[in-house]
Amino acid sequence: MSRVVVVGAGVGGLAAAVRLGALGHDVTVLEQADEVGGKLGTEIHHGFVFDTGPSLVTMPHVFEELFADTGAPLREVLPLQRLDVACRYRFPDGTVLDVPGDLRDVSAALDAALGPGRGDQWSSFLRRAERIWDVTRGPFLEAPISFGEMVRLSRRVDRVLTVAPWRSLRGLGRAHLDDPRLRMMLDRYATYTGSDPRRAPAALAAVPWAEQAFGSWYVPGGLHRIAQALLARAQEHGASVRTGAEVVEVLVEQGRAAGVRLADGSTVVADLVVANTDAGQLYSRLVPGTRAGRQATRIRRSTPSLSGFVLLLGLDEVPSGTPHHQVLFAEDYDAEFDAVFGRRGRARPVDRPTVYVSAPDDPALVPHPGAGAWFVLVNAPRHDPAGGVDWDEPGLAQRHADHVLTVMADRGLDVRRQVRHRTVLTPADLARRTLTPGGSIYGTSSNGAAAAFLRPANRSPVLGLYLVGGSAHPGGGLPLVTLSARIVADLVGPA
Repeated sequence: MSRVVVVGAGVGGLAAAVRLGALGHDVTVLEQADEVGGKLGTEIHHGFVFDTGPSLVTMPHVFEELFADTGAPLREVLPLQRLDVACRYRFPDGTVLDVPGDLRDVSAALDAALGPGRGDQWSSFLRRAERIWDVTRGPFLEAPISFGEMVRLSRRVDRVLTVAPWRSLRGLGRAHLDDPRLRMMLDRYATYTGSDPRRAPAALAAVPWAEQAFGSWYVPGGLHRIAQALLARAQEHGASVRTGAEVVEVLVEQGRAAGVRLADGSTVVADLVVANTDAGQLYSRLVPGTRAGRQATRIRRSTPSLSGFVLLLGLDEVPSGTPHHQVLFAEDYDAEFDAVFGRRGRARPVDRPTVYVSAPDDPALVPHPGAGAWFVLVNAPRHDPAGGVDWDEPGLAQRHADHVLTVMADRGLDVRRQVRHRTVLTPADLARRTLTPGGSIYGTSSNGAAAAFLRPANRSPVLGLYLVGGSAHPGGGLPLVTLSARIVADLVGPA
């Protein structure tokens, strides 16, 4: 039996603890916060319950597999509810599109909202996206990334042509979609990896295909229940979970991970360490030695992902017909990405941002019928007082929050008079809460031809040290961080 320390109780860390515990390892999870969940957080104010991270579950089969592999099936632990409307989009010309939750109904909905032929355009694009999914799913999502695998892929001309590594997501969209609204809808998926669609690789087209093919799902009672279910399953397999336990160093002896040191000076000895932390922080701050230093340098040279500016709104009354998820697109999407990534000047708050609204119709989250607990998100530059935006500047957060509510009103969603409670979370707040530099949600972005395939590997250069979570391979988002845990468990093997 190996002693394993998991640093961080986000979804990736908890899923790793579940799998490694089921394999017979002696697992201890150390979490610096007072609650588990990491970015899948929760806030409660005046009877309103807010999820502060992901708002939807995609690729539910990943969670079904995790729970089936380790005990009672998911349906007995955590029921999922499929959304009839996956997302409502409002485009700059005022057009409103409700995308059905069932892929079979999407084409007709596009024709009805955007005009005849748009459904066929999108269906043609999805067929290409499905081929990209088929090529990339095994080697790049479900297995450890390796240079050798990339070389083998490069020798298959048919697969190279499918993935088109020389083409951006924006370029792929232009090749298949002549309606600017469809191209805008596709561009949004670059933000799933904190990236710019003009630089993100065409391979990210697999994301909208997977979302529409597998559906959009919600957890009644809030998505934070996923973390609680993972915690319970890990404990069933004997894992010990300690909160309020900040790790300040990964101990390395004779080139191998040997445990961790905590902020209080105590140590936890281990045979293996699994880091569910930001990879840049891990290699620059927690792991000594030149090999870690080289990894830190490589990460610093990558473009950090965008961050987010969040409003948690407790509403006395929700407008009728409000869907679970809606996107109010910017009038100028390119100007938004220029601002966030600091092109044509320093990074800056977006003047007219795209607004993402999660508005679950869930009585468990509100103090009375008809009320709403809304999570509102806009893309934002990372917290960077020296070279970009200082989100701790007095008054900036509240001014930007007021501005976001005004933008929502301008686009037909005015809830300013219904707001009973408002919490503002800036990129600086996210950086402090999740210990991610600048609040860059996904660590490094996927800006660049191969960036999506060159995230920090799950097996580190230090023997016995492994990485899970959104900043490591295969990337961010609930299903991918859960897959990272499966990859690590496969690398470690049974006790």
